[in-house]
Amino acid sequence: MSSAPAPTRPDAHPSIAPPRRIGVNIRGALGLVGTLVKWLALAPLLPLALALGYGESPWPFVAAAAGTAALGIALERIGGDRSEVVGFREGFLVVSLTWVLAAAVGTIPYLLSGNPELERPIDAFFESMSGFTTTGSSILTDVEALNRSMAMWRQFTQWIGGMGIIVLALAVLPRLRIGGRQLMESELPGPEIDDLGTRIRQTAQRLWSLYVALTVMLVVILATLGWTGVDDQLSLYEAVAHAFSTMPTGGFSTQPHSIADFAPATQWVLIAFMILAGVNFALLYRTFVRRRVRSALRDEELRLYAGLLVLGSGLLILQLLERELTGSDAAFRNGIFQAVSILTTTGFATVDFTGWTTLALMTIVALMFVGGSAGSTGGSIKVVRHLLLGRVLRRDLRTTVHPELVAPIRLNRIAVDERTLRAAVAFVLLYVGAFVVGAGIIAFDTALQGPDLRPITVMAVAATTLGNVGPAFGHAGPLASFSEFSDISTGAMIALMWLGRLEIIPVVLLFTRQYWKP
Repeated sequence: MSSAPAPTRPDAHPSIAPPRRIGVNIRGALGLVGTLVKWLALAPLLPLALALGYGESPWPFVAAAAGTAALGIALERIGGDRSEVVGFREGFLVVSLTWVLAAAVGTIPYLLSGNPELERPIDAFFESMSGFTTTGSSILTDVEALNRSMAMWRQFTQWIGGMGIIVLALAVLPRLRIGGRQLMESELPGPEIDDLGTRIRQTAQRLWSLYVALTVMLVVILATLGWTGVDDQLSLYEAVAHAFSTMPTGGFSTQPHSIADFAPATQWVLIAFMILAGVNFALLYRTFVRRRVRSALRDEELRLYAGLLVLGSGLLILQLLERELTGSDAAFRNGIFQAVSILTTTGFATVDFTGWTTLALMTIVALMFVGGSAGSTGGSIKVVRHLLLGRVLRRDLRTTVHPELVAPIRLNRIAVDERTLRAAVAFVLLYVGAFVVGAGIIAFDTALQGPDLRPITVMAVAATTLGNVGPAFGHAGPLASFSEFSDISTGAMIALMWLGRLEIIPVVLLFTRQYWKP
């Protein structure tokens, strides 16, 4: 067997040039996006089946499935040879484009529904983006005008987006020839993911399996409440529809008053499952499947998450009791429900909290900036980043007094890499920056074109769309809609929802010169 020749320095011979760095492989990225979009054409089949069962028009969903498949196949052909290198940098482009196109094709059923509130493309795009990003903000003033199949499509878009389109693709499609971990980390909420298997595909499969199992469990419980007469409002259809928006912490409802008309027992069940949906799904898997209960009890993020839920609930309950806005039983339930709903970024409502006290409204806005745990379906900043940021600040104060002190930051007794800490700080700064810019655009536009908003309402609108929470105050309150905003404000809110779901950085990178340089 002959030995390999010794490596030669590129500069040893003038005829041999050093390897040239290749820029972003746009064609390869588009091919992969096409594959993901093509498989998304299966999503309209559920509402299509319902339309046929209820005797409603199936053509909006037929058109959506055909159009989505055609777009995916076209992008695959543009991408050419899938064996081309699609690596780390292309992953950001793949994730960002996939979510935009998912929302775009999701508008097709709305545009063909015949609903006058969804006949304008920007309004349909807002509703679709709100669904896939699990925001729950709605342009609709009369949700009951939707037929059953269209209303279920609206709910189902949230369920698809909850655990992630690309995580689903990694779970069910053959191994993708890209950096699966990088794609998953770009899409899943939080600074990092935990391995649940030897391969990233196995991790994706286990996350989605748990997600499906919890959804089925919630459907069974809600349907049982309806069948036993505890809540006459809960048919099997309503149970499925609200499970589809609870587990992804979405917030869409088929009812005009959100959750207000359901029985207290139903509201307590939803509280429990919203809390579960806001917990790291990897931690839930270890706790319930592998039965490692101690790891959950020792998890520092989970402890802070629980503490913030108690604190937020307590503040709202005290405000409701002090001002006698509701009875004591209702104050207790409504305070807990709204604190859980807003902190987990679900966005359900049991009452129109727009008329609550200023302190209560400030508490709700503050909760919009918390979010669920990393690896949950919740949006916003995430509890773990608040935890890490607090420890970074505490360490900086200590090292100011003791400059020679070496103090690594630990999370669950494990030292956190400095690069992870810098990324968490950078994300929070970018998040605040996006919030300020978004609020500024909305404030300027509404001052010129209306509606007339109070400063706290402007902040709530920007915070709720960026954090994928859902309701705000006033014209955009929990029992109102976002229909009165101009196209400029609507476009800004669409961008905020997109940025918030992808956690800003993958999108921002696409607008930097360094990303596109070879």
